[in-house]
Amino acid sequence: MFSRLHAEYKAIDLPDRANFSPQQMQTASDQFLDQMRRRHSVRDFSNRAVSREVIENCVRVAGTAPSGANHQPWHFVAISDPDFKREIRLASELEERRFYSGGAGDEWLKALEPIGTNDQKPHLEIAPWLIVVFAQRWGHYDDGTRFKNYYVPESVGIATGFLLAALHHAGLVALTHTPNPMKFLNKMLDRPESEKPAMIIATGHPADDAKVPAVAKMKKPLDEILTVAS
Repeated sequence: MFSRLHAEYKAIDLPDRANFSPQQMQTASDQFLDQMRRRHSVRDFSNRAVSREVIENCVRVAGTAPSGANHQPWHFVAISDPDFKREIRLASELEERRFYSGGAGDEWLKALEPIGTNDQKPHLEIAPWLIVVFAQRWGHYDDGTRFKNYYVPESVGIATGFLLAALHHAGLVALTHTPNPMKFLNKMLDRPESEKPAMIIATGHPADDAKVPAVAKMKKPLDEILTVAS
């Protein structure tokens, strides 16, 4: 993608400009806040199909995220194959059993109690899609020379946030999953050494009887997450 010998700065006019009035800005921000307040992390999925085209568009949204030096240090693997999903579930549950049997420590397990999680992850098999997020620690110029990526965790985190918002905007629910370690995903999905698995996102429609933990609706008020320096 990048040229080692012909990298240079070239400015172009800003191609897109919203130019909202103050009232339009307020309305747009109110509407987006209302929409995102309806986002839930769901563990109970329906097996109702979701088209590949919808998933691709959501990943395209993730690909618009800002990144260090515009290196875009991410790769997404979308999986709908039932056999693949089952393999991922079995491998993840193996790591989760170690986690919940003492690997996590008492304090961490205590913090998870209100969420109601355990080492069983059926959603990894039931959800119609799994999206595995990989962080690319280095890349290659067009001539094959290796280059370092910068601000990788920050960039991948922003892109993942874009992806979750896009899935919600498309009418889907999602659940992030981070078994530790996740190195098994490189081999299973044939990803290179330069990439580190960051997250598994299960996504689809919620089951008819889907539940969420009550504590998940307890969000910090604005005065606890915002300081305005004037």
